[in-house]
Amino acid sequence: MKVKEMTKIALFTAIICIVAPMSIPIGAVPVSFTNLAVYLSVYLTGTKKSIISYLLYYLLGIFGLPVFSGYSGGIAKAVGPTGGFLIGFVFMALISGFFIEKTKNKALHFIGMLLGTWTAYIFGLIWYCLVTASSPAAAFMVCVAPFIIIDMIKMGIAVYVGSAVKERLRVASSI
Repeated sequence: MKVKEMTKIALFTAIICIVAPMSIPIGAVPVSFTNLAVYLSVYLTGTKKSIISYLLYYLLGIFGLPVFSGYSGGIAKAVGPTGGFLIGFVFMALISGFFIEKTKNKALHFIGMLLGTWTAYIFGLIWYCLVTASSPAAAFMVCVAPFIIIDMIKMGIAVYVGSAVKERLRVASSI
């Protein structure tokens, strides 16, 4: 791996570590900005580097750094009620990255993010049900329903900002 690639990975690991702990507590599952950081990482570094960045962030959190939502960290948070979302974000990056890398169509980028986010929701929902012994309907109302609109707004921001920054970086590197 080239130094430039390692630098991008380190930079986005740091960005995720800075953005992800910022959250808005609205119940058992807070509004997190982790997914926004991951979407932008996919846009600007590609799927592979984005997933590596996210996994480094995840490991830092497991080892106790306060990088998870609400400035928490440790294995207890990783296996707690919201741990499924932390795992689901890997698949979110993979799915959204596929769409972002295979097409220049921003609507398809948004659809890719939507599919990736629903995959993360499924991981989070199943995990939440297992850890809290909640019914799927109750877990949906706690873990998914309050976030659908908010996450769609974050996807729109990521498409707009990510594509604009990517284009400016492309132009700047060709000068």
